[in-house]
Amino acid sequence: MRRISLIHWNEAEAREHMRLLKAASYQVEYVSKIAPGVMRRLRENAPDAFVVDLSRLPSHGREIAVALRQSRGTRNIPIVFCEGAEEKVAKIRAKLPDATYCGLRGLRAALRRALKQKVQEAVVPAAMMDRYAGRTVAQKLGIREGASVALVNAPRGVWREMREAPANVKWSEGAGAGADVTLCFVHEGGGLAERLSEMREVAGGTKLWILWRKGGSAARSEVTEGLIREQAIQLGMVDYKVCSFDAVWSAMAFALRRERRRKVGRDTG
Repeated sequence: MRRISLIHWNEAEAREHMRLLKAASYQVEYVSKIAPGVMRRLRENAPDAFVVDLSRLPSHGREIAVALRQSRGTRNIPIVFCEGAEEKVAKIRAKLPDATYCGLRGLRAALRRALKQKVQEAVVPAAMMDRYAGRTVAQKLGIREGASVALVNAPRGVWREMREAPANVKWSEGAGAGADVTLCFVHEGGGLAERLSEMREVAGGTKLWILWRKGGSAARSEVTEGLIREQAIQLGMVDYKVCSFDAVWSAMAFALRRERRRKVGRDTG
């Protein structure tokens, strides 16, 4: 029996995908979030194909697919992207033209086709971190001339990374309302949810970056990319970009989920 890994961010919506796949006699492994160890398990015990839903969090689906192509163990395994807004799918298709794309109704046929064709010379897009090579920190973070930047819990010496910032940038400390860009540094796991909750309140009006120390370990209860993403999603935020800030810090950009943004707009109107 062929084994399929289904990656979908909403369990209720994923049930129809699973029903269709199981009815076609596939063994289905459902992945609802990329928690620590999940990507390693997918690499070490790779399925016959990956089905990645794009109707929710398409940027997450894209980055997971890129990560799978980056690994030799999963590079030549077929990827089938299902559903998604046309403009989002078009951008992903440009990066991964050799993947298979379909709607939910055509999922089984698309999967059969992908399994028959296989992937001979897989397209391997650059990992997200590598896409920013050669750019200044300010360029990575979207800090432009005359921008206002709020620093939250910034460590000493962080200003050194901003030497190449554009002219007339206005710096401030604390999560002040109205900043064009907000950089929030997270130093420890304790209180992470509270800190992210505070940042959620300004996420609708600023380009929000959460920064954490590289090399963190979930086993040691340290801050990791996965932990930040998981708790942010629970608070109604989604990440859409990751970059390296310096040798010590990584940064991840967050925005309010669309439903949340509309609600905030109604509440403040």
